[in-house]
Amino acid sequence: MKTFKLVSLDLVEEKNDDITQRRIKLIDGLIINREDDQGTWVIEAYLDQEYADFFSDLVDNQEEFIIQVKITKQSNQPASFLVKAIDTNLIGDNINVLFIGSIIDRRREQIEKMLKLLLDEGYQGEDLLNEFKRRGEESTR
Repeated sequence: MKTFKLVSLDLVEEKNDDITQRRIKLIDGLIINREDDQGTWVIEAYLDQEYADFFSDLVDNQEEFIIQVKITKQSNQPASFLVKAIDTNLIGDNINVLFIGSIIDRRREQIEKMLKLLLDEGYQGEDLLNEFKRRGEESTR
């Protein structure tokens, strides 16, 4: 396993038929490459408690979503991950959120273009996620 410092965290969201990024203010964080056969990464974000309800809902929903993170320093290019929020914990006046998922090996613009295309084609919710995964697997063959 390899551990790196997490320096920024953005959630990729659909708003009004547009793909937007929601910046999450980090207090601290780690990202761990488990180096397993599935290419799994664990991301731990230490956040203000204001995010508790939002991330508790994501844990309860168990749906996959896309995040973009910067690793080690702000000047690095963001990396995109398809993740699930798996747990939140209250730590003093703050929370930590644990995500598990896999890195998306594409540039941000390509991801946004694919998502925009799928939305334009009428995909929503779980169908959007499934079609996104299917096309992503096709493009890596």
